[in-house]
Amino acid sequence: MALPEVLSPVAGSGRVWLDRLRIRDFRNLEPADFALPPDGLALVGDNGEGKTNFLEAIYYLQLLRSFRGARDPELVRFGASGFHLAAGIGGARASEVAVGFDRGGPARGEGTSGRGRKRVRVDGAEPTRLSDALGSLPAVIFSPQDAVLVTGAPSERRRFLDVILAVTSRPYLAALQRYRAALANRNAALREAASAGTRASEGAVAAWEPALAETGAVLWLARQAWVGAHAVQFAALCSAIGERGESRLAYVTRLDHALGPRDVTGALLEALERKRALDIRRGLTHAGPHRDDLAIRLDGRELRSYGSAGQQRTAAIALRLLEAATLRASAGSEPLVLLDDPFAELDARRAGQILELLRAEERGQTLLVVPRASDIPADLTRLERWRVEGGALSPGTR
Repeated sequence: MALPEVLSPVAGSGRVWLDRLRIRDFRNLEPADFALPPDGLALVGDNGEGKTNFLEAIYYLQLLRSFRGARDPELVRFGASGFHLAAGIGGARASEVAVGFDRGGPARGEGTSGRGRKRVRVDGAEPTRLSDALGSLPAVIFSPQDAVLVTGAPSERRRFLDVILAVTSRPYLAALQRYRAALANRNAALREAASAGTRASEGAVAAWEPALAETGAVLWLARQAWVGAHAVQFAALCSAIGERGESRLAYVTRLDHALGPRDVTGALLEALERKRALDIRRGLTHAGPHRDDLAIRLDGRELRSYGSAGQQRTAAIALRLLEAATLRASAGSEPLVLLDDPFAELDARRAGQILELLRAEERGQTLLVVPRASDIPADLTRLERWRVEGGALSPGTR
């Protein structure tokens, strides 16, 4: 099978790998401190024993939050006051990263999630802002839950774009943070204006619109550029996996796609002003990139509504492969590859094609979790086999 260009290695690239991992009081996992095999491992365990929790702990060091949407207090082991994760890393911009969460700490600043306090250290120093540590461990995770990228609400696909762009672009991350703050403030002003009904209260709403338009333009342009750069690659990946129809990826927005950088801010300002009266009545902001979507189509029809489960999984895996390629291009290294029972519910043909594509990612350390040893694909049996029971990890178990 001809390899899609997106999977071609970056000239002179290395790879990212986990050298050591320390886990304390995270989910049901028993305290652990161990070295990881350079090539990776295959972790075997029944459902509910802690397989996905293991991958969640690792990916937390990339995203600084749960990829499953759980709040930090929900990640703390029963009876504990907090959790701690730390890793020694090779091939990345950081060689050590550690995250601690205290459920009883003060809830303030960007280092909070629900109730409690989160602290991060990168190479032994605490960053000025928590977000400065985002992406310290370049990793991509493949999971059956990824189908929600196709079947879920538009917010799932916006989050996918935001995560990719935030961990690979500091300007995007800064704009995203400012945009969310301005959006929250404008929505609060909208609710006050609805109850007050005065011109002054409407002015308080308008005061947040320049910041929304300015930062929203950064998000809009970056998202559109990413989708435009990867649409052809997305179609090639879906075809390589075995999709026979024409797969398409498009950024869905109410703004004109032909707008230039200077025009986007003005167009957003105009849209916010035009919608202001409606927004005040409903208490929500209806214009801006927080309302956009990522359209995923097969033969012109929305996969979200009309695709089979296999077709939806195919598209989701193609998106994850594009995420890996984006991380690789940004860091100049192969990201860590986390596989959460990736072939579950897939037919043999698609699973075989996906595995062939994933072989192109094997330059990076691969961590696979499956419920049974027989679920380990033949091409990954070279990985050292570990076992998890009741949250206890047993390295080197055959």
